[in-house]
Amino acid sequence: MPLELDTDLGFSPCEAARAFTRSPVGGYISSMPSYLDWVRAFCLSLPHATEDVQWEHNLLFRIAGKMFCIANLEPGVSPTKICFKCTPEKFAELVEIDGIIPAPYMARNHWVAMIEIDALRKPEIKDLIQDSYRMILEKLPRKTQAALQAKPIAKAAKAKPLRTKRHVKTAKPLRAVKRRK
Repeated sequence: MPLELDTDLGFSPCEAARAFTRSPVGGYISSMPSYLDWVRAFCLSLPHATEDVQWEHNLLFRIAGKMFCIANLEPGVSPTKICFKCTPEKFAELVEIDGIIPAPYMARNHWVAMIEIDALRKPEIKDLIQDSYRMILEKLPRKTQAALQAKPIAKAAKAKPLRTKRHVKTAKPLRAVKRRK
């Protein structure tokens, strides 16, 4: 049974969502599957990719608000490790491999879920994630694609949203008020 996590401690979304397990000796130890480190690093290395924790235990990687990869932060909650989009041909090929299933709720859009991270080699997984990124990027509206190309790529994943200056109405000059004596 996963433990409830207190996210008000000032941790990043990834750190706050780490699962804690009971050690045989006693006490709690932090455990985060090792594949999450390289999947996260790879996804954030793609231009304009962002991350966000959603649905309590999923780390979503997005481009312009559209998901291209999902990593499960709490393996005890769901058997899936990572999910990503693929072509219909690749979808049919991948679901035949032991350890890869159609992604729950998203299979109709040709998303697959890896329940065994060892079902494919690391370079193959990276290529599939990159293909997913490319497919999502190509489906974005032309205006959004143009806006992404205009932005500088460096540190896009960690950039904070820019604050725009609000138009402040200037006060009208006060009329001189005649005082009654």
